[in-house]
Amino acid sequence: MRTRPASRLADVAPQLEANLGRTQIRSAPAFAVGEIRVETVMVAMRDGVRLATDVYLPPKLPAPALAVRTPYGRAIDGFIGVFIAFARRGYVVVSQDCRGTGESEPASWDYYMFEPEDGYDFVDWVVRQAWFEGFLGAFGGSYLGQTQWQMAMHPRMSAIVPDVSGLGVAVNTLRLHMFANAYSRSVGKGADKVAVSAADLEAQILDETLATGFFNEPLHEPFSDSLLTRYPNLRELPPVEAKRWLWERYCALGCAERAEFVRSAMNVTNVRNVDVERLSTIFGHRIAHDAHTLPHPRPAELLPSMQASIMLRTGWYDWGLNDALATWELIRRCAPERLRSRCRLLVAPSAHNMPGYHEGMAERPELQHAYGATANFNTLYDWFETARRDEIESWPAVIYYLMSANEWHVAEDWPLPDARELSFYLDAGGTLTTTPPQGPADSDRYVYDPNDPTPTLGGSIVSYVYPPGSVDVSPLHGRKDLAVYTSAPLERDLDVVGPLRCVLYASSSAADTDFGVRLSDVFPDGRAIQLQNGFLRARYRELDGEPQLLEPGRIYRFEIDMWATANRFKAGHRLRIDVSSADFPRFDRHTNRAGEPGPPLCATQTIYRDRQHPSHLVLQVHDAPPPGVVGPITRRLRRAGLP
Repeated sequence: MRTRPASRLADVAPQLEANLGRTQIRSAPAFAVGEIRVETVMVAMRDGVRLATDVYLPPKLPAPALAVRTPYGRAIDGFIGVFIAFARRGYVVVSQDCRGTGESEPASWDYYMFEPEDGYDFVDWVVRQAWFEGFLGAFGGSYLGQTQWQMAMHPRMSAIVPDVSGLGVAVNTLRLHMFANAYSRSVGKGADKVAVSAADLEAQILDETLATGFFNEPLHEPFSDSLLTRYPNLRELPPVEAKRWLWERYCALGCAERAEFVRSAMNVTNVRNVDVERLSTIFGHRIAHDAHTLPHPRPAELLPSMQASIMLRTGWYDWGLNDALATWELIRRCAPERLRSRCRLLVAPSAHNMPGYHEGMAERPELQHAYGATANFNTLYDWFETARRDEIESWPAVIYYLMSANEWHVAEDWPLPDARELSFYLDAGGTLTTTPPQGPADSDRYVYDPNDPTPTLGGSIVSYVYPPGSVDVSPLHGRKDLAVYTSAPLERDLDVVGPLRCVLYASSSAADTDFGVRLSDVFPDGRAIQLQNGFLRARYRELDGEPQLLEPGRIYRFEIDMWATANRFKAGHRLRIDVSSADFPRFDRHTNRAGEPGPPLCATQTIYRDRQHPSHLVLQVHDAPPPGVVGPITRRLRRAGLP
């Protein structure tokens, strides 16, 4: 669908906008509930392992089919209503417990390991059934989203909606800590699992979570004896080359061999999510958690094999937003035209599995729910119907929610092709200005204590203890372990839409540490509403190079990826960033010891903002305000070519 470079969704596709703001199903069913028949089948995979599968059959067959593959229970209450709703509208719905979960075999679960083969085999089974008409779609989020990428490799797959999901092509240099422990103990089958949901368990083990999560690893952790025995040439290779070589070998293995590889290398009985999170110690910091969805040394080479139309759905407060956007950009840059032209992106004002942007929620119904399958049936149904009719060109390429403006917008691509960069520079007295520093300037300092790290308040997290999404982080700004910079009030609205990054000139008293930057929208009443933040582990400052320790006291240029946002900073509001060295327990906390044994150390962090070291925030600005924004901002906008 050709549109202006960016415009409101209501102007180009009013029905889509209505769907996104409505949870009540608007389409009439073709069949009564009593006409839907449900069968349970044990479907054999290529190695003979059988997976429990429910099939919801409408009375008129053959029919198009929709699939869900899940480790969380194929018949959980929240999804059954969606399955019945699709079946009443003429779709066969097939819901399967992933291997080692629910009622599927075997009696233990290896997280992610078998999904590439099982997903392909599942599609192979569906397309051979007498009730199958020829169209096969899939939906679901998080792990359910990851299973769709593997199904998309089958030539008979038609359309997928991988919610809050990606191919693992973004780089995260810190490790997730919060919620991961609870998940590893409660999901799937195994002798070490507890009969408590991850949501309940997170609260029960909160004290343990807050007492752990210290990072203190050497630059290159030694390979295990099992790996050195299996691959003796690792002893002769430089560490970075050895990790790259090992990743290529791992990618070439079959699923059972990969599972055995991880069990042996990590010395575990079964592969858990926390083990996959730590595999970067073996394969290098560029190999992300979700890269194990479809392991490949060159992910772009996967794209020619993908057959399905793709609607990538994520949220501004999803913990995997950066990877969903990186996956979109990979597809747009490297996919064959037949796939690229049939890919769509939807970014909602949501967190991973909950609402995300809370400001104005009482008046805006679209803010009151997450955007997964259970709350967004209308959009899913229209997507699959559109794909069946081969009319995907009728959908805008990109749909995103502009927070604070509370509007759905559309664009031809992401990042927005007509956006312009606007920089805000760190300045004296904790200010942000669009004027670059002209000469020498004092530096700013704070002390980061790993035993009292800057706490997580909300943001792009998955948690049932901490509130995901937009929270007021102003209580943090009185702490001594961060530096805060705030702009003058805006005289006109300013739409910030696109990637965020900070160029930070800093030094540390430690040989290794972390730096993070958060962007907030400061309301006239003083609340600082978090939009997004990003962190960089200093040893990985050269993302494509070797990890290196810092020289204490030396000034370094750190480029910190702060992911992305879409927010209207209204007149009278201010932009604020804070620089810190922790967001705990969202991420693990650095001990500042650079791998040396001993208790955690405090680190003195120094931020520079002079002419030679112009620390600054880089924004993408769209539909910039007319003249009238506080003087220096107006001049900067004009230099950027904006009105």
